Amino acid sequence: MEMSGERRIEAPQEAVWRALNDPEVLKAAIPGCDSLERVSDTAFAAKVTTKLGPIKATFSGQVSLSDIVPPRGYRIAGEGQGGVAGFARGGATVALAPDGDATILRYSVDAAVGGKIAQLGARLIDTTARKLADQFFARFAAIVSGPDAGAPRQVA
Repeated sequence: MEMSGERRIEAPQEAVWRALNDPEVLKAAIPGCDSLERVSDTAFAAKVTTKLGPIKATFSGQVSLSDIVPPRGYRIAGEGQGGVAGFARGGATVALAPDGDATILRYSVDAAVGGKIAQLGARLIDTTARKLADQFFARFAAIVSGPDAGAPRQVA
């Protein structure tokens, strides 16, 4: 599954960059995030509970950052194990660009699931992934710039 989009965030690029690297901000923005702890400058341990159709699963795993170019962006990749539900793995390229006093955040996501959750079908998985991405970016924008953050613009 692949998707991309962008969001205008009413905050300067440096503030958005700091928030993208703040475990507390990310934990608050990630839907279903139970814990997110920095284990190094470029890695986090995460635990996320989510519902995909009839399956509710808790995924535990690692997230790593690469291709870091402060304050313009990075690549984030991770894999989580959800026990009998299966696994999820994927990544995203996040790019920041100034837009006056605001910032344009562009993202491109690739993800894959396996195990029991893969049996749910691509349409349900894609719909759920888009919903979770929209929730993340709406929460992130609200934290960084307040509740009147720019509306999402879906690219693909």
